[in-house]
Amino acid sequence: MSVYIKEKPEYLRECLDSVLANSVVPNEIVIVKDGPITDELEATLQEYIGNNEGLFNIVPLETNHGLGLALAEGIQHCSNEIVARMDTDDIAAPNRFELQLKAFEEDSDLDICGGQIAEFETTPDDIIGERRVPLTHDEIVEYQKSRCAFNHMTVMYKKSKVLEAGNYKHCPLMEDDLLWVDMIIAGAKCGNLDEYLCKVRTNRDMIARRGGLKYYKKYKAARKRILDTGFITKKQYRKTNRIQLIVCMMPKWLRKKVFFGLLHKKRTKDDGITV
Repeated sequence: MSVYIKEKPEYLRECLDSVLANSVVPNEIVIVKDGPITDELEATLQEYIGNNEGLFNIVPLETNHGLGLALAEGIQHCSNEIVARMDTDDIAAPNRFELQLKAFEEDSDLDICGGQIAEFETTPDDIIGERRVPLTHDEIVEYQKSRCAFNHMTVMYKKSKVLEAGNYKHCPLMEDDLLWVDMIIAGAKCGNLDEYLCKVRTNRDMIARRGGLKYYKKYKAARKRILDTGFITKKQYRKTNRIQLIVCMMPKWLRKKVFFGLLHKKRTKDDGITV
């Protein structure tokens, strides 16, 4: 995990409680402090460190590096070959790690395994949407050419394969996309579980603000990094840029509707989502 100054202590607490309550509890939790954090966040961390002797490995960075570089540093401090990623404001499903470890046990060639997410805005029990990703390696490779084929906060991967692929890099908006591409090029075998592995905090107003030329330029620059790997063609690069430009230029209310209506499935009362 990577925590930074704007995280809320209550979110971090919910996250850590869900990890510690899992059916399989990690034997090491690496948390990168991405620059200085608030006294409240520090107190929360110290509380969990004190109550779980030897479990936490805290990696402090003097300045804020951004998610990609913070994770690049953090993974080098992980003692285990199998590493689970998580965001500090999300909530793990009670059997998340058990399900993913089973997938690695059943397929020794598997290098990265993610899953589905259920999204909430106010309380974890009030699910408003979901983001589903493809399951098989071939489906993931094809999907990754246009959109992110993994829910980043759900992935579990082999440390050696992440490092072989060059580790996380600084690539605003697409730190994870670039890593998946690099790993696929390096020969990583990919998979996603057809299970909800995390409840993820979302914000409709934040989604509405993901627009304008400034955001589009960041998106285009990140996609150019992926184009430069050779993973996608210029035609695919131009197509996704055109689509993103249209979305960025939409009115905020319409962008929000597209995001939750098309890109993320909207929650219905009888969809059976349980995490």
